[in-house]
Amino acid sequence: MAMITTSCAPSMQGSKQKKKLNVPVTSYRFDTAGNMFAYSEFELSGEPMVESLGLNLDLLKPEAVDKPSRFDYTAGIESYEYSEEAMYEVVEKSGLGIHLVNGPMIQQLASAAGKNNRELLGERIKELAEQVGYPIEQIQQNMYPTVIEYSGGDPHYTQKVDTGKFADGEKGAYTPNYQVDFASLRWDRKKMEKTLIPSAYGSTFLKQALWAGDFLGGVHTKDKDEEKEATSSSDDKDPNIGLGVSSADGMQGMILAEEIWNKLAFIHENLFYNPQTGQLEKAQGSKYDPSKGLQYLPHEVVVDEKVDDLGANAEKLTVKNPSSDLQDQWMMLWPASEYFGVMDQRDENKNINPAFRALTDGKPFPSAPKENLDQDTDNDIDSTDPYSLNRGLLLQQFRNLQTMHWNEQEGIFVTKHDGKTQGKVFDPFQAGYTVESLRIFQRAYDGLPVGYASGEDAEGLKTEEGKQALAMIQKQADFILAKLIEKNGLVANGYEIGNGKVGGQPKLLAQIGAIRGLTAAYLATKDSKYRDAARKIYVAMDQYFWDPQLKTFRTEGNQAIYDPTIAGGVSAVLRLGLTSLMNTTSDSTKPKALQRKILKERYQDFYDHVIDGPSLTEGMQASEFWDTGDLYYEKDQSGNTDKDHVPQIQKGHGKYGISPILLPVEVKLNREK
Repeated sequence: MAMITTSCAPSMQGSKQKKKLNVPVTSYRFDTAGNMFAYSEFELSGEPMVESLGLNLDLLKPEAVDKPSRFDYTAGIESYEYSEEAMYEVVEKSGLGIHLVNGPMIQQLASAAGKNNRELLGERIKELAEQVGYPIEQIQQNMYPTVIEYSGGDPHYTQKVDTGKFADGEKGAYTPNYQVDFASLRWDRKKMEKTLIPSAYGSTFLKQALWAGDFLGGVHTKDKDEEKEATSSSDDKDPNIGLGVSSADGMQGMILAEEIWNKLAFIHENLFYNPQTGQLEKAQGSKYDPSKGLQYLPHEVVVDEKVDDLGANAEKLTVKNPSSDLQDQWMMLWPASEYFGVMDQRDENKNINPAFRALTDGKPFPSAPKENLDQDTDNDIDSTDPYSLNRGLLLQQFRNLQTMHWNEQEGIFVTKHDGKTQGKVFDPFQAGYTVESLRIFQRAYDGLPVGYASGEDAEGLKTEEGKQALAMIQKQADFILAKLIEKNGLVANGYEIGNGKVGGQPKLLAQIGAIRGLTAAYLATKDSKYRDAARKIYVAMDQYFWDPQLKTFRTEGNQAIYDPTIAGGVSAVLRLGLTSLMNTTSDSTKPKALQRKILKERYQDFYDHVIDGPSLTEGMQASEFWDTGDLYYEKDQSGNTDKDHVPQIQKGHGKYGISPILLPVEVKLNREK
């Protein structure tokens, strides 16, 4: 959340084309699962992608619009910063969930210290700040950190956003009060959907895990705030060395890690469902054996909320939908795998970043007992340290995927399990992302780099669980190759055991899932047949779905109806095209659609026309602020100082404005003359 204080010039490229389109918002409901999933893909399609393509990140500056190129700016600034700010809206500003002051670990620490929760949380935040060398007085006021997030709500602000001047900046810009005090950024609690859905709190966990890994993946000097590469887990014993890549980023990383710790404890204590008893119960974790009785995360749990001076808390939890959904399960496996790479304390893992090891030496987080650091789960002991909680969740999720959603005979992941019987429906999108989640699981559990480095080669531990994951990845990918590809090169919309392929008009989402899954299989196994197949499907998708008038992909038939999930998937396949599937000198065929120039054009058009939209009231990105160049000036009350197509938060979509999040839209030609 860097403070930007220099002026910027407007970006007018593409405006002529934009005027040909209408991209109206179709709903103002905030979908937590879809948004946080999409913004995770936006994050990976941001700085990490352009850096992998050779860009020096020092050249990216929010005030330097479309520099060093329009593509670099769109990816490295817009996609990346939209992603970061939306996460903060959910986990620090909106109030969309249970307050961290009521978190299980905060309560446990408070009880042990003989203090109340609020006092303990204040001391805890102070301790985290000291670890990163962040001034206590600069911590944002009226923050609403969450333990676990609700499934949806209304993203409009409920009061006037405080845009008054907090401090002068450079060249006439100023820092608004709401940057340092979040009190005016709350959402309406009466309009929140107070339900706990794994894909919602799981996709938020994914955002938290990815950013925490980024922010805490290095150390810095406290006197000059200069980033340094960690050389050992004891670097922070030097009084001038702070954890985190910088003081400010380190502070955000610590808050995210604290939220994750409490989230893991809350899930462990409260949210696993026993279909035999019909009750929620404490997770069995690493010792879980599904053959002795299932225990899994149900699709929907209703929260009877209690709100007092300590913020929102769960007074009662009731299972509303006890089924197991594949999307819920992979969307929990993926973040738990990413975070395992941050909290891993196994001595046998030689690939772990020393900066991560410094997090779990007692300050600021407790280390795991030695019994939980070997490959034998039979000797594990109960522990509330973050590594043990996360490892337990990771292994229980993996075993439930194997038992409840994997059909070994067919070689497919099915979308449903009712607690007693496995379903029969295969969905390419859900299966493709399950394969990607298993790829990250295999890397994390085998001790390979994850996070932004999840494509790097290294020597792994070759665990039994890793081998099982690779076997499922390969078999699922082989099924797609053998049974799902149509004569036109596209993949079928689905498959039902006993009835075969699902017909109907081809859907963009099915192609995205197949490309995502096959590319993941290629990255995991290095078998080029999966890359070749993903390339062919991408070319067929581009030919069939790309609309040169709409300047984006149609989603089904002649329609281009986008929700956050589809937007996240499009961002992902364009990134994979640019980084894994693009034409190389060794490819025997070099289709135009996989030229990097064309892929960059597709990426740019998608962001211009679908995400930013053709006007201030259209497009998926509801609002923005200084991190993407929309600075505040006392003499400019336009609410759009960078003159683009995304309004400042106080001017967007409603009486008091709207949060910088994604809304569903329909893209269509402007028929007005």
